[in-house]
Amino acid sequence: MPGHTDNEIVIAAPIDLVWEITNDLENWPQLFSEYASVEVLERDGDRVTFRLTMHPDEDGKVWSWVSERTTDRPSLAVKARRVEPGPFEFMDIRWEYSEVPAGTRMRWVQDFAMKPTAPVDDDGMVNHINRNSRVQLQLIREKVEKKAAEL
Repeated sequence: MPGHTDNEIVIAAPIDLVWEITNDLENWPQLFSEYASVEVLERDGDRVTFRLTMHPDEDGKVWSWVSERTTDRPSLAVKARRVEPGPFEFMDIRWEYSEVPAGTRMRWVQDFAMKPTAPVDDDGMVNHINRNSRVQLQLIREKVEKKAAEL
């Protein structure tokens, strides 16, 4: 059965600032702790194709893949998918933003399936993504709230 994760955080910052910072792909290596680099391969309107490269894992392996992201500012949503799925049969991600009394809720929903040859199965990847998403969302909240306080 395919994997599914749903993680969110509330950031004490205006939605426009959260949107701007979290959709600035070239800045992702400074926003996320896991990404070493981002290379934009193509831009076509609201669609961007890009290569993400992670820092080496505990075994020294560097993971890299190409993804495609389409932002939809009017609906406060982003759809993304891995073009080069690597160990995934598929990986689809939806980012959703909404205004809440405390600031901005940012939600990440991921649907995927692992290849039979992948180092982990669907359940193992669900656990990994949920753990890592909590870490990354907290880092993003801290960085965006710091920037909001400076404005």
